[in-house]
Amino acid sequence: MKLSPTIAGLLSGAALALAATGGALAQDGEPIKIGAPLALTGGLADEGQKQRLVYEMWAEKVNAAGGIEVDGVKHPVEFIEYDYQTDGPRAGQLAERVINEGAQIIMAPFGSGHSKITATVGQRYQIPVVACVASSESVYDQGNPYLFGTLSPNSNMTKAMVAYLKEKVPGLSTVAIYGKDDVFPKSMASATAAAAEDGGLKVVYNELYPAGAIDHSSAISSIKSQNPDWVYVTGYTQDLILARRQLANLGVEPKVLTMVTGPAYVEFTEGLGELADGVTSQTWWHHTVAYEGVGVWPTTASFYEDFKEASGGQDPDYVHGSCAGALVMLEDVFKRAGSLEGPALRDALAATDIQTFYGPIDFGENGMNQARDLPIIQVQDEDIKVLYPESIATADLELMGD
Repeated sequence: MKLSPTIAGLLSGAALALAATGGALAQDGEPIKIGAPLALTGGLADEGQKQRLVYEMWAEKVNAAGGIEVDGVKHPVEFIEYDYQTDGPRAGQLAERVINEGAQIIMAPFGSGHSKITATVGQRYQIPVVACVASSESVYDQGNPYLFGTLSPNSNMTKAMVAYLKEKVPGLSTVAIYGKDDVFPKSMASATAAAAEDGGLKVVYNELYPAGAIDHSSAISSIKSQNPDWVYVTGYTQDLILARRQLANLGVEPKVLTMVTGPAYVEFTEGLGELADGVTSQTWWHHTVAYEGVGVWPTTASFYEDFKEASGGQDPDYVHGSCAGALVMLEDVFKRAGSLEGPALRDALAATDIQTFYGPIDFGENGMNQARDLPIIQVQDEDIKVLYPESIATADLELMGD
């Protein structure tokens, strides 16, 4: 298919068409092509590299097993990757490019905003888009029947956090909320304010900071003047590292400090060292869960073992878990669809109701995975401890300053 004039000449970097490697294959069909605009450079490069790692792991595993059977024919899988350099409009342009190069499905890039842009392109071409790292309900309220997300809704997380803290923190009554003015962090800040008020807490501070902010001292001084029991900050890793340092420098010591999604990423703890201790967060998945399901990783333990080997000994976080879970789900979707045409794949995705090593995947009417108990975590002695749900808890909540 001929490239659209709107994207012609845009790609100065090398296209990373990644033909998945594997052992001797018994496949006789054409490759299943999966488009993947990735933030391999720019502000979200760490997150983009996480997606890329599990894409490579999965493709190698699937192809080594002979590929995926669709309507009686075995097909290898192949990713068509491009670096969109953490530039939203470019992500949309590259989504169009991978479709023109034959992608039958697209894995959306990191984040709610960029996933939304990519999904709009997929809908135009009737190509399904699977968003494995987008949890804002605002991404899924556009009536796009070709968009499916494997994370649970933000509102589910914030209600659980408020309920947990009210049970565990004696006298908890006030909260200050400080969020980044970007799709996901803004959505989490808004959902937390609503959950706090519904839970009987008084919101004493609730402001947004602009993308690119390099100084939070004025806002933090205002928060300090309110002396809240709980401080809740949203943003991406480097935003939160800066905010945590300035909170410490200005002597803000609430009973509870929550940063979303900071401690969910190892880069947060590594960047702060002891200053990360005590910070709580929420995450969509933790490797200590024990699910069984379909695909090349039939258990959480089997994925964890492969990941440790592929990453040089690191633990996977929710980005790795959700994106790998989405891929094992696709193994099942391709088989059930019996076709590689976009509308057939969309229908199979919409009918999905399966268990995976990542947990259950059952899309609601808006395309989001259904709500379930999600882990609440805390950094203790520079290590991640799971506080909730009780079935996988590894520690009790430690209040700041105790």
